[in-house]
Order: sequence, then C-alpha cells, then structure tokens
Amino acid sequence: MSNERSVTRRNVLRTGGAVAGVGAMAGCLDSLGSSGNEIEYTVSMPPVGEVGFPGVPETWVANNGSWADMGIALGQDPPEGVWLPSRYHTQYYDEIPDVSVDKSGMTRISDDGVDPETFYEMDGDVHVIDPNFLTNRFGDDVSESDIEDIENDIAPFFGNSIFSTGYPWHEDYEYLSLYEAFGKLAEVFQETERYEAFGEVHDEFQSNVEEIVPSEEERPEVAIMWAVESDMGSFSPYLIGEGTSFKQWRDLGVKDAFANADVRDFHSTRGKVDYETLLEIDPEIILFRGHESKTAEEFQDTIVSQMEDDDTARELMAVQNGDVYRGGPLYQGPITNLVVTERAAKQVYGVEEELFDRQRVADIVNGDF
Repeated sequence: MSNERSVTRRNVLRTGGAVAGVGAMAGCLDSLGSSGNEIEYTVSMPPVGEVGFPGVPETWVANNGSWADMGIALGQDPPEGVWLPSRYHTQYYDEIPDVSVDKSGMTRISDDGVDPETFYEMDGDVHVIDPNFLTNRFGDDVSESDIEDIENDIAPFFGNSIFSTGYPWHEDYEYLSLYEAFGKLAEVFQETERYEAFGEVHDEFQSNVEEIVPSEEERPEVAIMWAVESDMGSFSPYLIGEGTSFKQWRDLGVKDAFANADVRDFHSTRGKVDYETLLEIDPEIILFRGHESKTAEEFQDTIVSQMEDDDTARELMAVQNGDVYRGGPLYQGPITNLVVTERAAKQVYGVEEELFDRQRVADIVNGDF
C-alpha cells in the first residue's frame, strides 16, 4: 500500500452518521475535504449522508456482486475487492459480447470474519459498502471507531444493503431499488449518461417481460431456498421481498409458496425447512440459491439427482415435473438482472426468445452510446 498516494486522497466530508448509533456530524459540508482537497461534487446515500468527492474515484471496493456489477455497467475497472468473490458471478457476462471480468486478483473482504486491515491493503478511493452491514453483522470484528478510522485514513463509505429487507438494523433508513442505487453510483463515477442509457434498455426489457407474464391465476407458486449440496434435506427459506435479490421474481409476478405458510424468512430468523415441510406446501416450482457456479447440467446431476433419490423429496410435485432450478444470485446489478430474469422467464414460463439486446448492453458498457 502506498501511504503517499493514500494521504493525498483523503477526501471525505459528509453530513449524517455512517453507522447506527452515530449521530449527525456537527457542522455542514464545506468546500474542502479532510486533506484540504477541494470538493468538486457531493452525492447522498442513506445511511452515510452526503459524501464529498474532490474528483472521480479511480479505484474502489464493492460490498458485493450487486454493486460490482453496477460499476462494470458504468464502464469502471473491476473493484479491488468484494465481500465474497465466489458470489460475484462473473460468468453472467459470457452472455454479453465484449464484456468480461477477471476476478482472480480480487480481494475477499470476508474471511471467517472481517479484518479492518484488509481495507488498508486494498486502499480504494471509495468503499461502496453499507457500514451498518459491517458493524451489525460482524460487530466483534469491525467497530464504529474502525469505520471512522478507515474513512479518515483511506476513503469514505458509500453504500446501502439493498439486496434484502430482512435485516432489523436496516429499519431506520431508506432502502433503494436497484436502479435508484445504480443512479447514485453513477453520480459518484460521473457516468450519468451511461446510467440513462441503461435505463432505456431496462424500460424496454420491462415492457418485454410484461408481455410474457400470464394472467395471475396462471402464475406458478415458487419456493426459493438456499441449498447446500452436502446437506440436502435442510434448507434456508427466502420469502420474496422488496430487496434487489428478488427483482426478477417480482417482475415475473410469480406467487410465493411460503407467503401463507408457517415459514419465516432466513434473513430474519436463520430458520430452516425440511422435505416434510416442503411436502405440506408442495410448491409447483422449487428454486435453489447457492449453485450459480454450476451449469444447468451440473445442477441436475448433483442437487436434483439427490432429490430424485430421496423417498420424501421424490413425492414433491416440482421434482416429479422436473421443475427444480437454480434460483438466481443473492446479488444482482443492472447487467446480471437482465441475464437472470431472462433465464427465470425460461424456467417458469418456458419463454425461449431473447428479452433484451445484448449488443446494446455491450455498447453501453464499452462507451458506445
């Protein structure tokens, strides 16, 4: 890490506290950052408030694949690190010509906990991370004072945990939709034209999706769960909520098989369901998260084959009808949302045609818009 480069980049002044329990900072945002650099522009983000930037960040750190994908969509280099690189599914870019991401050198922020020193090693110009995620999920590792030190010594935090609405510590500040969050990151990177171009693609895509969604009585009930290959028979249930990780299922209008059952969301309770519970509900379609790195064939040969060999699981309607699929990622940005929504449309409605213009997406990413 270059200390000289780090010192010249100290740039954060903001109004509002970064983490739960931290009150609003005294005073207001003025024209100078903490190292004396003149602030060129500011961008607001709940919960961190108004963040000032003396220039466009050149390097950055992303909380997860949602934000990493937004950065790629905005023409940025990949982030220096993400929470879990294994859950940043860059294989989705294989669907888009002339777009690829090499994550081989990407730092894994979480390694059986979080070491604040990792942020000093990455030395990014901005941390696109909700600081409340760090202090509430891993409070034994990262304290509020650690957050303040990282901001003072390295760069600001600028993020919001948008992928799930199941965390109680997020109830005190606003959630953002995928495109609301995308727009704010576009302001940080001064790439609003790219953002607007993606908005046009998304609007057209949404129109195409609406055309293939059947009437409500014809829409299937789906059960979304996290499955571990070595422990099939015990699953983490996810109720379809407002978080960005459920965007494709909301847009496709599917019914949540868990909504009227005595099942609570995993994010809130860390609860589990088993085959017996699933058989009582008997969802039409079963969607398993946690297997996005597998091809459809690999998923069939590992996860589905185990269910077909289980005396209880094979009684499930979804197993009998061949309607057990990969359920999509926890984290999705504007590019990956297009890919996984189109795949989901094929899974639940048998749609075969392409629902978005892949070359148009590639052109925007590569600056031809």
